[in-house]
Amino acid sequence: MKPRIGIRLEDMYAWERRTPLTPDDARRLQTEEGLEIVVQSSAKRAYTDDEYRSVGIPVVESLDDCPLIIGIKEIPNEHLAADKNYVYFSHTIKGQPYNMEMLQRLLDLNCTLIDYERIVDEEGRRLIFFGNFAGLAGMIDTLWALGQRLDHQGIRTPFAEVRRALDYKDLDDAKTDIARIGDAIRTNGLPEGIAPLVIGVAGYGNVSKGAQEILDLLPVEPIKPEELPGIHASSRLSGKVVGKVVFEERHMAMPADPGQAFDLQTYYSHPERFRGRFEAFLDELDVLVNCIYWEPRYPRLVTREQLRDRLESGALRLKVIGDITCDIEGSIEATVRATEPDNPVYVFDPRTGEAVDGVEGEGTVVMAVEILPTELPRESSSFFSRILAGLLPGLAGADLHEPIEKSGLPPELQRAVICHRGRLAPAYTYLQEHLKQHATSTKEGVN
Repeated sequence: MKPRIGIRLEDMYAWERRTPLTPDDARRLQTEEGLEIVVQSSAKRAYTDDEYRSVGIPVVESLDDCPLIIGIKEIPNEHLAADKNYVYFSHTIKGQPYNMEMLQRLLDLNCTLIDYERIVDEEGRRLIFFGNFAGLAGMIDTLWALGQRLDHQGIRTPFAEVRRALDYKDLDDAKTDIARIGDAIRTNGLPEGIAPLVIGVAGYGNVSKGAQEILDLLPVEPIKPEELPGIHASSRLSGKVVGKVVFEERHMAMPADPGQAFDLQTYYSHPERFRGRFEAFLDELDVLVNCIYWEPRYPRLVTREQLRDRLESGALRLKVIGDITCDIEGSIEATVRATEPDNPVYVFDPRTGEAVDGVEGEGTVVMAVEILPTELPRESSSFFSRILAGLLPGLAGADLHEPIEKSGLPPELQRAVICHRGRLAPAYTYLQEHLKQHATSTKEGVN
């Protein structure tokens, strides 16, 4: 018998409005695949309770009788229940300290956790994601931040008319408005106080593609990273275009041994053999949009020291960092905390390490919204739901009481099992060390 599937309300973040499964996809799975699906009532979900009811999906207050529960973001510890099978973005695979308590709670409760981030094919490519919508919303918010920062500095530009992603009716509304702003730049140009303007995009994956989709609504002039040094001293860029630079790994890192050439596979296999080189481009960027995947073993993209040196010397050109990746003190060391959609930016002062909400103050404006796709909740949910709907029959048909390899779970879902019935899966036993470290630090903090 297939388990009853519960779609959980989102209560980890006040602004989270996405759903993993839209009403239409839930109805199709129910009628065509014979799955029993219920949805937990939510007053803020982008798809309303009535929209689910209208297609025959029951709306309930509690998911206590659902052995399989699917959501989007982490579930608060107090709402985790024993012997459940959960599917959501857990943000644990890097050993993130802030979620080790949650992971330990899942183990203690004899639960199974499947993480969307680890649903990958044989070559490790993710099969389900929101990345492109993070890029779309992130670039909109970054352009908004640029307009607000320049306006505060007394430089009036068409960017002052950009709204936050959450303030647009939908994605089409945002695109139409930004295209209009692009036309204004193309016709009237940018003021001398900001022209020429150069925006850099770090990375070229799904997040970057979404960000570039918005950026390309402006009159952009593509620039190769190798052409960037000295670009402001040249006459190549007029005030009626925006310079656009896309950076790959070879532009972010270089072999520590100067006699070695950059090799991408070596970089990913042995990042300790490389050092950062992105600083060479910092002095020509007005805006940096960070779209890369990063782990602590890789060189940072931008360090606090680099920003401090430029601020103290009066040579800090970088006005806004749109850190879509949002790794706290990660590839962008100025990202000292995440922000919320309604308060998306702060100014980071690299001399003091302070981050002050808004666009006023010395330093660089940082946009670090952690849940960017929820600023486009219906479009991003619809995209995600179509993919998840193809995976749920395989998940519902598995017997998760059995060992994973005998459960009938499809291979792509087996790879995503972080823990099974209270034990870390073999591929994730390395997290035990992170759990121990967290337990020790928590105990020391108490003492």
